[in-house]
Amino acid sequence: QVQLVESGGGLVQPGGSLRLSCAASGSLFRLYTMGWYRQAPGKQRDLVANITSGFNTDYADSVKGRFTISRDNAERTVYLQMNSLKPEDSAVYYCNARLASLESWGQGTQVTVSS
Repeated sequence: QVQLVESGGGLVQPGGSLRLSCAASGSLFRLYTMGWYRQAPGKQRDLVANITSGFNTDYADSVKGRFTISRDNAERTVYLQMNSLKPEDSAVYYCNARLASLESWGQGTQVTVSS
């Protein structure tokens, strides 16, 4: 069981940058695969990026080259650096933690990309 608290969402202009943070509680954080998902109104909740306990990363095609997921196990925090933001990136972004049958979700943070 891990508790996740997200922060860093907000309103940004197209082409701008934003960094999301997800702070986790629990002693087993380092063993979890951490991920960021997003869901726009009327759309499916989709994977944006994953990072494993071995620091292996995986990205949705739509964000490759623009977004970077990272983790700091000492701080029990996962980050999503979002660059060159586009209006289609607008969504609620959710932090996810997974280990075997255990799965936790954050509350979500709104990202709006608009001029």
